[in-house]
Amino acid sequence: MSLTKSHEFFIQWHLTERCNLRCAHCYQTGGKSEELSLEEIRSVAGEVAEMLGAWTEAYGISFSRSVSVTGGEPFLRQDLPEILETIRNKGFDLYLLSNGTLIDAGRAKMLSRLSVKGVQISMEGPEDVHDAIRGKGSFTASVDGIRHLLDAGLRVTINATLSELNSGHLQDLVEIALSLGVQRLGFSRLVPSGRGLGLIDRMIEKEKVRKIYEEIFCLHPKSLEIVTGDPVASQMSCPADEDAGNVATSGCAAGLSGLTFLPDGTIVPCRRLFVPIGNVRNDRIREVWASSPVLDALRDRTRYKGRCGDCRRWAGCRGCRAIAYAYSSAKGTPDFLSEDPQCFIGEEN
Repeated sequence: MSLTKSHEFFIQWHLTERCNLRCAHCYQTGGKSEELSLEEIRSVAGEVAEMLGAWTEAYGISFSRSVSVTGGEPFLRQDLPEILETIRNKGFDLYLLSNGTLIDAGRAKMLSRLSVKGVQISMEGPEDVHDAIRGKGSFTASVDGIRHLLDAGLRVTINATLSELNSGHLQDLVEIALSLGVQRLGFSRLVPSGRGLGLIDRMIEKEKVRKIYEEIFCLHPKSLEIVTGDPVASQMSCPADEDAGNVATSGCAAGLSGLTFLPDGTIVPCRRLFVPIGNVRNDRIREVWASSPVLDALRDRTRYKGRCGDCRRWAGCRGCRAIAYAYSSAKGTPDFLSEDPQCFIGEEN
């Protein structure tokens, strides 16, 4: 099973808040914002490339550079091909996250021509489950998009957001992925923010999260890779006989291995953790990375609360900061350093 790599530096770039779907669990609100222009995107991509180059020269560290482009729905940006080409020309590996419903044969070929390394398409289960979450007809449209991508020779990941709405359909998702011929199937947990706040009572209880991930780890379908970036899942096969220390090395990416840019240039630590730390229109990205109090706190074990602060596995996990923040906010005590409410790992310590 693959997990998020700890030494890459990636940018998740939201080009627009606009979307043609209104998914029940979406962590975004779909509000309007003044989107970065193509020229602004070109300038920011160059700045990030220069920053990573300077780090390599100064510290002798080789970075795996990647940008994951998403929205909203990225295909609602008419200049998407030019944006992708601009970012690629700055030396970044390109990935795309989409709901898949707007991908026709021509758009799939465009992504292939621009050497996009992989496309993630959201899928929540069989047709009735998927459409109940994402809207009537969206399953068929997404399947058509996936087929166009595969026909164009692209690597496709299907990703499901786990909640009580679809937790009983893991095997269905495997069968769908196998029948379509995609290369990877991924899982993440519901973040109760944005429209997803309305599903806070459909979050999976932590002991059930354990059982679900145990089931996922036991899946070994031929020709299909099972993946997750969930830091809690990453700890299930790791020994915890000794404390891993106070220096974050892997797990949650927030403050460690990347940044997220929102459509109006706002910088946040993670695509699902809406805690603004700057704006690319006004702030130097290198200075934000080095001096943001929020990022400093995310890297400081002594600041963490509850089980996450006491956990021996902190250095390689830290829980999901986005879920911790969204859940604590819903309870009236917003704190991105609070414990991950679905984590069962800390109870083993």
